[in-house]
Amino acid sequence: MTALPSVARLPPRRQRRLGVVVLVVLFALLLLFSNLVQLAAEWLWFQALGYERVFTTRLAAEAVLGVGVGGVVFAFLYGNLRLAQRGLVPNPLVVQFSSGAAAVDVTRLLGRLALPTALGLALLFGMGAAGGWLGVLQFLHRTPFGVTDPVFGRDVGYYVFTVPVIAGAIGLGIAVTTLTLLATVVLYALRRDIVVFRRQVTVEPSARLHLAVLIALLFGLVALRVYFVGLPGLLYSTTGPLVGASYADLHAQLTGLRLAGLAAVASGALVLWGAGSHRLARNTLLAVALYLGVSLLGVALYPAMVQKLIVAPNELVKETPQLASHIAATRRAWGLDSVVTRDLTGEARLTERDIRANRPTIDNVRLWDRDPLLQTFGQLQEIRTYYDFVSVDDDRYWIDGQYRQVLLSPRELNSASLPTRTFINERLTFTHGMGLTLGPVNQVTEEGLPVLFIKDLPPASSVSLRVTRPELYFGELTDSWVFARTAQREFDYPSGDENIFTSYAGTGGVGVGSFLRRLVLATYLRSLKVLLSSDITSDSRAMYVRNIRVRARTALPFLSFDGDPYLIVTDSGRLRWILDAYTATSRYPYAQPVADGTNYVRNSVKVVIDAFDGTVTAYLADPRDPLVLTLARVFPGIFQPLDAMPADLRAHLRYPEDLFRMQTDMYATYHMAEPAIFYHREDQWQKPVLSRPGEQPDPFLRHMVMRLPEERQAEFILMVPFTPRGKDNLASWMVARNDGEHYGRLVLYRFPKQSLIYGPAQIVNRMNQDPDISRQISLWDQHGSEVIRGNLLVIPIEESLIYVQPLYLRAEGGGIPELKRVVVAYQNQVVMEETLEAGLARLFGGAVAPAAAAAAPRGAARPGDGPAADLARRAAELYQGAVEAQRSGDWARYGEALSRLGEVLRQLQTALGGRQP
Repeated sequence: MTALPSVARLPPRRQRRLGVVVLVVLFALLLLFSNLVQLAAEWLWFQALGYERVFTTRLAAEAVLGVGVGGVVFAFLYGNLRLAQRGLVPNPLVVQFSSGAAAVDVTRLLGRLALPTALGLALLFGMGAAGGWLGVLQFLHRTPFGVTDPVFGRDVGYYVFTVPVIAGAIGLGIAVTTLTLLATVVLYALRRDIVVFRRQVTVEPSARLHLAVLIALLFGLVALRVYFVGLPGLLYSTTGPLVGASYADLHAQLTGLRLAGLAAVASGALVLWGAGSHRLARNTLLAVALYLGVSLLGVALYPAMVQKLIVAPNELVKETPQLASHIAATRRAWGLDSVVTRDLTGEARLTERDIRANRPTIDNVRLWDRDPLLQTFGQLQEIRTYYDFVSVDDDRYWIDGQYRQVLLSPRELNSASLPTRTFINERLTFTHGMGLTLGPVNQVTEEGLPVLFIKDLPPASSVSLRVTRPELYFGELTDSWVFARTAQREFDYPSGDENIFTSYAGTGGVGVGSFLRRLVLATYLRSLKVLLSSDITSDSRAMYVRNIRVRARTALPFLSFDGDPYLIVTDSGRLRWILDAYTATSRYPYAQPVADGTNYVRNSVKVVIDAFDGTVTAYLADPRDPLVLTLARVFPGIFQPLDAMPADLRAHLRYPEDLFRMQTDMYATYHMAEPAIFYHREDQWQKPVLSRPGEQPDPFLRHMVMRLPEERQAEFILMVPFTPRGKDNLASWMVARNDGEHYGRLVLYRFPKQSLIYGPAQIVNRMNQDPDISRQISLWDQHGSEVIRGNLLVIPIEESLIYVQPLYLRAEGGGIPELKRVVVAYQNQVVMEETLEAGLARLFGGAVAPAAAAAAPRGAARPGDGPAADLARRAAELYQGAVEAQRSGDWARYGEALSRLGEVLRQLQTALGGRQP
């Protein structure tokens, strides 16, 4: 047997080549191993979640599409390069790079590079094409919209599903053909098959035919792009006063594009005709000039002339049919065609009886804004530095037999705030948050703090609502991975000077299991400690991708999500997150887009994530949406019908804020359905803006519990008011209904144009001009304290409105905001009282309801006392407090005491039947 030669015996050049090969092989193996580990970890995650179909469908589609496109590109490119290298080269190009060096045959060298070049480009094109896997699958499983466009009469689904795939295929063909043409021209030039001498180009006959075919193919692809991409593109034109095909597009641009397509076909034929003679170069130049000339005249100049000379002088007359199509398409695409409009008389005057008849609305007026409440929760309920309240959500519950609007916030673990950040602390011990804080929107303690129905650790409830599974392993702050059910005890919650520990009893996460799984997890998580730790056992659960937003996007990568997920407490006491998911496209013909190009959106899916075990359940919320029906065909079994959602979850569904914000932005203009009115913008609306420092977008868009006009029961709605553009008076208000069979219905309540209904800006001006209110705010807002004006609330009552604004006082240095006053306005009357009930009593008459007295326990009646005696004692206390504040120089407290004293004296006068006390 002959021994193989050792590396040392190989020539230096062979050694270098072998070293390069070894490095390339090692790099390829490392890359392959890294990708395999990534895929294995993702597979384990999808498998644990029950979403294997999403993983396998995406992986298979990417592989088939990438390999298919890559194979076609390679065959086309390499075949043409090999064809260009056929036959002998009588006069090869030889280059000597330095004296004494061997001459290099560049022609032969380039021939050797054909295979790696074709492989490299095929790989790049294949990887790029693999990214379009979802569009191809949607095309293969497309669902018709049942609506046709007004120009070509095609179903909207053709433009949403088919045109993008055709455009991608044609674009790919043009790119590959162009690269192939350039590469073959270079090869032929180096082989001396193409010679340029004194402005004359001579091409060898076989090369001439080859190049002519490629050039003609390129012109053919351009013609296809004009017909299958350019013509449909007119439906998204912005030439005229609308989005969609305008008059100039239909009567000039359309003809120009068709002529340009014919010119491209003629140009290809002209090039092929020139292949049989020595006129290929000349014919190619003529072909290019023909196509560009027709495109310039027919697609650019002629439509511009029609627009300027024919349309512009008579724009409304010419564009009326197109405006009608644009308005109708926009209303359909944004779901505005189903808005129910109800006209209000604008003449109703509220009385005390109306206030009593709308007690559910009054009892749920939101006196606590999210920002002050979030600060208060942080000061009172975080308990430990490593707990955080991230956001505050609105919701409604049946509590002790009453339908109550509440504000709640989950208490999440912030691992970045742990006092000692070690592997055991971050990954094994501190694994989850604990419970939530929940309280009514309208109740206040004596100190001006929110009343809390659920608070403390472990969560304790003072009402019928209970939390039985308070652990938050999955939330908005859970960005890090952890291991549960390990040999280390998990921190559950603090109890006095001691800590309570627990062991995870759920099924969330990925089971560690075998050593191979553990190796995969350690590599994926990039932590050797995962592999070496004796605390992690085969029974442990690896929890990664725990952030609910990322978790939902990973499990359902074909959906987009609302920016505000919210937590609910089920009837069984479990905590679950609900995320609103959207299907969207930018391909709806004639529809008005938003800034990112989207012109069709549906809230088609509701995603529920269990905070304890991370289970992701997707419910089909809009079975009429063709986009989600197409996705249901692509991923069968992923979506469950909404009827399968438990009743205690359905009771907390709410209309998504992001969608309602976009719809109301559109409706401010597109409520004008008549083309002439729309064109002149005669009745355009806008959302009220107060332009206060730090004001959030859409400050008047909010949830509330109220009884709508003509309805019998109070319900949870999302509401926004409108004012005429450039004016401050109120024009209308729109609601999205959330409860029961009415869920998802949009209703517009419109005031008559001849009536003056005060808008938010006018009410704020009246508040600022009121001497009592401005004096009190100025007195408070001095050194040592800060007045925080809460959101101005627009509260519809019957066919009229009242405005409510809470005022908070916060001590300098980041103290806890306290609710001190409530400003109530109705028509041209503005009052400020300690409570909402007192303000309503001043505006509409009647005694202060018991809820107002309950807000100030120090004034509560004692056994055997009457209300007058109670108020007299309260007045004496306030007077004494004012005297003490004056002696100590605390003028803010002094002014507050005097103001409250005046209010108590007015209440005392009412209690005495109008007699002076």
